[in-house]
Amino acid sequence: MTTPAIDRDAAARLMEPLTDIVVQAGAAILAVSRSTMQVTGKSDGSPVTEADMAAHHIIAEGLNKLLPSVPALSEERTDLAARPYKNSFFLVDPLDGTKEFVAGRDEYTVNVALITHGKPLLGIIAAPALGLVWRGLVGQGAERLLVTKDGKARAGQPIHTRRHPGPGGAWIVAVSRSHGDKRTEAFISARPGAIRQALGSAVKFGRVAEGGADIYPRLSPTSEWDVAAGHAVVTAAGGKITDSKGADLCFGEAREDFLVPEFIAWGDPAVAGQ
Repeated sequence: MTTPAIDRDAAARLMEPLTDIVVQAGAAILAVSRSTMQVTGKSDGSPVTEADMAAHHIIAEGLNKLLPSVPALSEERTDLAARPYKNSFFLVDPLDGTKEFVAGRDEYTVNVALITHGKPLLGIIAAPALGLVWRGLVGQGAERLLVTKDGKARAGQPIHTRRHPGPGGAWIVAVSRSHGDKRTEAFISARPGAIRQALGSAVKFGRVAEGGADIYPRLSPTSEWDVAAGHAVVTAAGGKITDSKGADLCFGEAREDFLVPEFIAWGDPAVAGQ
């Protein structure tokens, strides 16, 4: 079976059913008791919980019903992956920020992205414990939704990235609470007066997309499923994602372990590379 290439118009029709799937996955995570759940380790040493798997199963089933001809690469089932991917596919992180979740913090997310020809076209990031969803379709805009306690998403509010105030203006930088590295710290330190916002998971992309931060640098390797949904949301909101040399990112290629070597999420494309 040939995998279809989903264009922007078709992706727009998928936004609501995909949002429903992501919100359902978030509700499944919230239903798991963090005080009694089992936590195991993956081969790379990262934790996985029954909440990760509960969300994974809901998303996998939902995507298979919605678009059975489009492959989905999930963090929890990389053994099913055939690479490289062509045309369109889904990139899924059922629970991004498992360390935050296990620690009892609320900054964890469910990430789903639709990739077409190597570029994130649509992205949805749900933060179940915060009652928020950020979503975007490149070329059509982005929005933030509130999710009620009964799992219903309210009408969205349009969001846009912040324009940097210019020379002398302080950079507001979203930084990882759990994954610091020397290159990223040096990048931030090169911006005197930078104001750091320590956050977990893809919430950092949401903050850039809604104008709460100027930039989110991660100059160490991370997985494609951690980045793709945020890439789409930030781009749809008016921002730009590059590597440290200003080059675009590409997803679904035959890259070892599905790693993105580095990235920078810029709220203002005019200052990208500065």
